[in-house]
This record gives sequence, structure tokens and C-alpha cells, in this order.
Amino acid sequence: MLRQDSNDDTEDVSLFDADDELSRRPKKSKIKHPIASFFHLFFRVSAIIVYLLCELLSSSYIACMVTIILLLSCDFWAVKTSTQGKKATSEAESRIFWLGLIACPLLWVIFAFSALFSFKVKWLAIVIMGVTLQGANLYGYIRCKLGSRKNLTSVATSYLGRQLLRQTVTKEDQAVS
Repeated sequence: MLRQDSNDDTEDVSLFDADDELSRRPKKSKIKHPIASFFHLFFRVSAIIVYLLCELLSSSYIACMVTIILLLSCDFWAVKTSTQGKKATSEAESRIFWLGLIACPLLWVIFAFSALFSFKVKWLAIVIMGVTLQGANLYGYIRCKLGSRKNLTSVATSYLGRQLLRQTVTKEDQAVS
């Protein structure tokens, strides 16, 4: 930066355009609660890994079931405990939280279809528990994010209404053209 003489009007002038670009870039969001973020993903991913490797690791169906249920229960407890009283979270933590909260139940749903279509009925029970526990966690946090049940219903209704209106307007525009 060059500064004009103090007798004249003082003005900062950038020598390089890069200086302006650097000052406009958003600062990287650092993870403020790394332990909570780690355990949020650790229990969820561990339950999925145990499910995938269960037949290789142990011949006991009950041991696998209990291990997966314990991991998913620990995940529920860890997420609930780590989010209480922590108002200030970074953007990176929020992304990690919602990615884990949405991606893992989707994987359990895929496992459910896989177990159903491959006729592995005994594994279907474990997968249904995974879908239920992870889905309940997701549902609870979505309700917290959007508000009460009434608000969740109104958000869904307004979204569907906007989509219907948008499709109707698009069809009318195409008909006029």
C-alpha cells in the first residue's frame, strides 16, 4: 500500500489487485469443537462399517446387532450432548453435522433395500433399527431447525405449492410461445 503525504488528503492505494482480492475472501471457518465433530461422525460411520464387515468379523449375529445398536445409541447420546449449550459453531462444523445427519440415514435406507432384495431377512431387522434410530435423530433435528410440527407441515405445503405454481406458469409460458 502507498500512502500519500500526510499534508495532503490521506488515501490508501493498493499496489496490487491481489491485495483487494485477499481482503474480500471469506476467512476459513475453523472447527471450534473438534471432539464433538469427531464423535458425531465416528459412531455413525463405525456402525455402518460394523454392519458391512459383520459377517467377516464375527459369526455371531447377536453380537453384531448389539454392537450396531450400541454404536447408534452412543451416536444419539453424543450428538444430543454435544449440541446442548453450544450456540457458536462454525460453518464447517455445521456442514459436518448436517452431512452426517443426512448421509447416514440414506445409507441405512440403501442397506434396507439391499437386504430386502437379497432376501437377507435377519439383516433386515438390524437395518430397520439403523433406519429408525438415524431417521428419528434426523427428524428431531429438522424439527428443531424449522420449528414445531405445524411449521414443518406449513413449510412442506408452501414448498409443494410453489413447485406446482412454477410448473403451471412454465406450462402456460410454453403454450403461449
